[in-house]
Amino acid sequence: MERKIYLTNSLSRKKELFVPINKGMVGLYVCGPTVYGDPHLGHARPGITYDILVRLFRFLGYKVRYVRNITDVGHLVGDVDSGEDKIAVKAKLEQLEPMEIAQIYTLSYHATMRKLNTLPPSIEPRASGHIMEQIDLVQNILDNGFAYESNGSIYFDVLAYNKKFHYGVLSGRKVEDLLANTRTLDGQSDKKSPMDFALWKKAAPEHIMKWKSPWSLGFPGWHAECSAMSAKYLGDEFDIHGGGMDLLFPHHECEIAQNTASRGKSGVHYWMHNNMVTINGQKMGKSLGNFITLNELFNGTHKALERAYSPMTIRFFILQAHYRSTLDFSNAALQAAEKGLKRMLNAMKDVKNLSTVSGDNTNENILKIQDEVMTALCDDLNTPIALSHLFDAVKIVNQVKDGSLQITENDKTNLTNLLVDINTKVLGLEEENSSDESEGLVDGLVNMILDVRKDSKAKKDFATSDLIRDKLNQLGIQIKDTKDGAEWSIM
Repeated sequence: MERKIYLTNSLSRKKELFVPINKGMVGLYVCGPTVYGDPHLGHARPGITYDILVRLFRFLGYKVRYVRNITDVGHLVGDVDSGEDKIAVKAKLEQLEPMEIAQIYTLSYHATMRKLNTLPPSIEPRASGHIMEQIDLVQNILDNGFAYESNGSIYFDVLAYNKKFHYGVLSGRKVEDLLANTRTLDGQSDKKSPMDFALWKKAAPEHIMKWKSPWSLGFPGWHAECSAMSAKYLGDEFDIHGGGMDLLFPHHECEIAQNTASRGKSGVHYWMHNNMVTINGQKMGKSLGNFITLNELFNGTHKALERAYSPMTIRFFILQAHYRSTLDFSNAALQAAEKGLKRMLNAMKDVKNLSTVSGDNTNENILKIQDEVMTALCDDLNTPIALSHLFDAVKIVNQVKDGSLQITENDKTNLTNLLVDINTKVLGLEEENSSDESEGLVDGLVNMILDVRKDSKAKKDFATSDLIRDKLNQLGIQIKDTKDGAEWSIM
């Protein structure tokens, strides 16, 4: 039967029946990473959430154009309209070109997402490759009277926009309240109102990343890229825009304002937001010492970790919480997820070898579980409920194995479709084979070599220390020295 999909739309704040704009084709745009550091736990949540969404649509027979951007310019320190670009700051620290930084961490992000078994997007545009589209967007907003120039920079005029449209439609904020709670910051004197945000910034002489525009030598504001690139690849109107809850305001609110100001319509029919990641009940942050990169999780090298956890364990753990719920990481929770994943993977393997009895009877319970799993997935991606029903199927497999239940060949086919197809094709869970043991061996060897390098540095034998680093680099292993020790990743 044809499945109906329901999604919670952040714009209406309620669950809605999903109806694609173009029959059979789904247009999805997801805000990707700002590439100035190794991917961390916060990147895993949206990566897996929207991967499940894409897989579900394709499983149900839809075509999907999945666009996920790479922010490699325009994202400022502190996410305000003043300061340095985060990538430029990193480039200065590491004495590299900004595009080298962008390339290094884009490749790191891709490698990590592959380990988590997320599908690549259909299109992955970079902000730096779409400067002209962003300039055109800014010009349209200027021409329509919703922006102004000030000393070579272009700012979005929130008050002018709010007279005709509602600024705050996505977040539920009111301009009057924003004005009352917004203070004027240093460096914002060029603005008419402290709420106005930069569409184009005139670059200071020392600013590294800058381009020519009709107004100044400068760079686009952070919010401009998504409006420009989503329109280019999905059209003025498309189905779904996704991202983390932290992007809802101001980033996505500003996108709606830019879309409406430039082309008269907000453009997005369904807004989806995954919730945040906490660690032992605390928000993740470097100052708290609980900022964990995904490679640290996979290698077990962070001081807060009791041991390493495989990418499939991380994926399974994320699936155990609804995407709109807060996700709290802890060693105990990850170890419980590891046990649950093992049970599921064992059942996926065992179901293929189950003995059957002759007959054409159908175990209705298996069909019921199959329907319950798909109903849960189509009900706003309710993966925890879907998993609970899949474990009902695991019980059936174990009952057949121990001889307390008999099934026919038809039942075995249905059970295999349920456990193997849904787990692999929709939930993206794969059997962890011997390659994982090899990865563990590599992790151990590299960490052992780094211990030797650490001893060399302690003895001030820098020639040996540098030789180890250079040899590892030649093998494609990048070493970064931090105050807590050396970190490594595969380039």
